[in-house]
Amino acid sequence: MRGLAMLTRVELKLFCREPIGLFFTLCFPLLVLFLFGGIYGNEPSLLFGGYGMVDVSVPCYTAMIIATSGLFSLPIPMATYRESGVLRRLQATPLHPLTLLTARVLVIFLMTVLGMVMLVVAARLVYHLHFPGQALNVAGGFLLCCMSFFALGFVLAGLLPTARTAQMTALVLFYPMVFISGATVPREVLPETMYQYSRFLPLTYVVTLLRGLWMGGTWGEFRMETFVLIGLMLCGIIISALTFRWE
Repeated sequence: MRGLAMLTRVELKLFCREPIGLFFTLCFPLLVLFLFGGIYGNEPSLLFGGYGMVDVSVPCYTAMIIATSGLFSLPIPMATYRESGVLRRLQATPLHPLTLLTARVLVIFLMTVLGMVMLVVAARLVYHLHFPGQALNVAGGFLLCCMSFFALGFVLAGLLPTARTAQMTALVLFYPMVFISGATVPREVLPETMYQYSRFLPLTYVVTLLRGLWMGGTWGEFRMETFVLIGLMLCGIIISALTFRWE
């Protein structure tokens, strides 16, 4: 436990020195919130069932934070550690290498939670955000979505050999998903073709689940999304266990 606590502190400091991960986790969602909030406001709309644009968008922006954590903050540092020989040297120490992975996941999860809290607080103070859902349901959905995308991040960390490759792959995957899945623009305003394509993106199920639970839905209404995300998490764990390389 002492080794895990020390590594967690080190990983936290390293995370705060990563401009890409820090910006996309904490700053970019706020920029998107203020951009679209400034354009559309948060007036009740029939399109969103009597809620405002910001009310339905905050859980979607939370999904964007989760995608950022899974696609950027996990595979890129892991590829950097492998490329620079950090993982190989850790294998020669009494500290189990899995401790490093656990510390990294803890730090990323904490920063993802912080990003969501900052987003909710800003939306509440500036746009009078409404929350008709149940906190425990949203917390459970948030945890499931995080674990699913973290598992996907470990798959990328195992398959991609270098940090540069990991960064380029993350960018290629991230931008189509956040714009088509509903993480930035509500799916209600997307063309029908884009709406159909979004069904093949894992982030779409994160957006649908989080938004549904946020707006007062129950787990029973989102069985498909739940099963898809659980399947993604299990497949990610199995594949990463088979492909992850320490050297």
